[in-house]
Amino acid sequence: MRPLRYSINVTLDGCCDHRAIPADEDLHRYFAENIAQADALLFGRVTYEMMEAAWRPPATGVRPDWMADWMEPFARTIDAAKKYVVSSTLDRVDWNAELVRGDLGKAVQQLKGESGKGLYVGGVKLPLALAELGLMDEYEFVVQPRLAGHGPTLFAGLSTYVDLKLVSRLELGSGAVAMRYEPRR
Repeated sequence: MRPLRYSINVTLDGCCDHRAIPADEDLHRYFAENIAQADALLFGRVTYEMMEAAWRPPATGVRPDWMADWMEPFARTIDAAKKYVVSSTLDRVDWNAELVRGDLGKAVQQLKGESGKGLYVGGVKLPLALAELGLMDEYEFVVQPRLAGHGPTLFAGLSTYVDLKLVSRLELGSGAVAMRYEPRR
């Protein structure tokens, strides 16, 4: 059975809006390494569309002006990754992706039941649903040394506590701290 791992950037005051997170080389390298260690990514529609818009190579082959050279390894890694997209509104996906429909719990249990290194989930709404179903095997919060002063925040509306135990901690060059937790079962 392959584990389901959740990872997200969050500011010190709890904001998980990607626009509030400073982009730096260490952070992109760290996430590229994490993605490369997973068999596939699991996204909801919003995260999939956001990632595709930012990281799918343009048809022209010309890198966007905003993309620094040090972002390319991350862009190549996420582009190459297998992706599963949970959506009831999309008719189709591409970008090395497959739609996941129907009962979320059963579908994710089936994906977890396959052999491999693990699944990597991102976003905000889908991880909340997976936490509610008790399907998450690991939570990673990359806490950024920034106060955003706004939301959105993580796990808003969670119906019950999820107690976690710290399993690793890594400080990045920027001062961000990646903390990995496993649910106490």
